[in-house]
Amino acid sequence: MVADAQDTLTQRNDAAGLLLPLSTPGTPLADAVPAWLYEAHRALVRTVDGTGGRTAGRGAEGPPSGPIDGRTFEAHPSVRADGTVAWWLVDDTDRRLAREALRMERERTAFLARASSALLSSLNLERCMNTTARLAAENLADAALVLAPAKGAWLPVVSCLRGGDPVASQHAVDPDGVPGLGEALRGFPPVPSRWIDPASAPEWMLPEGFGPVGSIVITPLPGHGVPAGALVLLRRSESAAFSEAEEVFARLFAARSGAAMSAARLYSEQAAISEILMRELLPPVLHQVAGVDFAGGYRPSADHERVGGDFYDVHPAVVEGEASLVTMGDVCGKGLEAAVLTGKIRNTLHALLPLADDHERMLDLLNTALLTSRHTRFATVVLASAVRRGGVVDLRLTSGGHPAPLIVRADGTVHEADTHGNLVGVLPRVVARTAEVALAPGEFCVLYTDGITEARGGPMGDAQFGEERLQRALAGCAGMPAEGVVEHVLMLAAQWLGGRRHDDMAVVVIAAPPARHLTAVDGHTRGRYTA
Repeated sequence: MVADAQDTLTQRNDAAGLLLPLSTPGTPLADAVPAWLYEAHRALVRTVDGTGGRTAGRGAEGPPSGPIDGRTFEAHPSVRADGTVAWWLVDDTDRRLAREALRMERERTAFLARASSALLSSLNLERCMNTTARLAAENLADAALVLAPAKGAWLPVVSCLRGGDPVASQHAVDPDGVPGLGEALRGFPPVPSRWIDPASAPEWMLPEGFGPVGSIVITPLPGHGVPAGALVLLRRSESAAFSEAEEVFARLFAARSGAAMSAARLYSEQAAISEILMRELLPPVLHQVAGVDFAGGYRPSADHERVGGDFYDVHPAVVEGEASLVTMGDVCGKGLEAAVLTGKIRNTLHALLPLADDHERMLDLLNTALLTSRHTRFATVVLASAVRRGGVVDLRLTSGGHPAPLIVRADGTVHEADTHGNLVGVLPRVVARTAEVALAPGEFCVLYTDGITEARGGPMGDAQFGEERLQRALAGCAGMPAEGVVEHVLMLAAQWLGGRRHDDMAVVVIAAPPARHLTAVDGHTRGRYTA
């Protein structure tokens, strides 16, 4: 088409006549073409300097464009020598549609990447559900609900309005009462949104203040082998209904969300199981039993581990007046694998409690159990029977390849108990010697694992803490309570290590409580303890 400076159409070809039936020569341009093309012509004419003969270039935003009869055209002008302007119209519909589809695909890909990063950044199921609801509400719908599999009669739900915060709730409802919801929670393919009547949405599904529902999408959240839940997308009645492409994209998002929720649920279940098992493997908290003070401390070989190859237990006497049994051991190795074997050893020793008076028999039976198990590890074990008679605590100590217990007297004298024996789980029989020791009030016995004495550190970094250094440290602990002795030994070992790697370390102190004397002060009887 050609138009002059007075906005009159002067020429056109047949193609322009088919596209714009009113564009006959002599017709005012404003009556013949769409407004966007007329405005582009007027803007170009104002820029022409009257010299004519030049071709108009593209603007900073490209050539003018707009719709004509349902399609999109670009208008390319050329200024002719006589001052008229020739307009070439190019059908740009397909290219624009392809460019728009590419833009949307890029945006969706970027959104899925952001969603995956946000969802996989946490292994907390509640946080994954909140993140899923928030992302879906902000990017896919006016509101979103994330439903987890029912817990008994209760259905866990997290709902979120666009621009709001996720809200968690539970509802005692039947999911099969909502078309497509029960199937989605069981992992079946989604029902097309056009099959779901928005009016069928129950009250519990609508976030507060949402208003009438215009369209609903319900899609499963697929997990690892089992469904992770369901995603519900809601749009208000004034919003556009979900298109088929949007439903497909919602399923892509749901696949990522379901995988993250499934991983979080699996991690939560495994963490709960590990916590239960770990509690059984951790050394117990010790206290006074039948007038005998017990204290223990444990430090695994790595700061990120809670259990290892060292263990100890105190088994109170069933009958009053009989001895309580203390067991301490050190399994060859470190970490969880060693901890599993310590758990089996502790259970075996617990089953052998009826033989607590016969230490050698207990060690021999434990030795047989280890030799017949599939484990190839060995262990050192020390048994101590403690009973209080009057103010004195009588001990019977038996070592099976374990460092001999140390006896600390009230005057600071330290000596080893006269007990020794071979390792448990190596030879067909365990031969051990039992020592008998009496602890006066204020005196104590120290059981420890070789992680204490073999701790390497010091000024040069390669010297062992050693038995002599341990005995000197214990000599200065005379008169201290059992808990204080344990803390002091572990503190000295940690300082000696200086943050270096080390073996598992365990300490148990068996102490005779200080004697109590009654004295009269100002006519009143008061108690005081003396060592």
